[in-house]
Amino acid sequence: MAATLPPCPACSSQYTYEMGALLVCPECAHEWEPAAEETGEIVIKDAVGNVLADGDTVTVIKSLKVKGSPTGIKAGTKVRNIRLVDGVGDHDIDCKVDGIGPMQLKSSVVKKV
Repeated sequence: MAATLPPCPACSSQYTYEMGALLVCPECAHEWEPAAEETGEIVIKDAVGNVLADGDTVTVIKSLKVKGSPTGIKAGTKVRNIRLVDGVGDHDIDCKVDGIGPMQLKSSVVKKV
């Protein structure tokens, strides 16, 4: 089990262990929270670095062309009730845009409201 835990960031000891939600180093007594990558969680952030969650409302920050739509999605369009998914390529938001319909967006083109 110790082989799967990361080494101590303070002294690089390999003997770290879990204590509740924290990781602890027995050699230097350093305590820290494991990063999201270490716990297996995927953190999706918007264009300015805010963490997104299911059900959030976001605003599109730049105009987007949409195949089959003459107008596309204009900057400033609000999208409500998003769902975070592992989509095609780097599209990680599943949503329904008014006037366009269901689609996937990249988190890099939206800002949390």
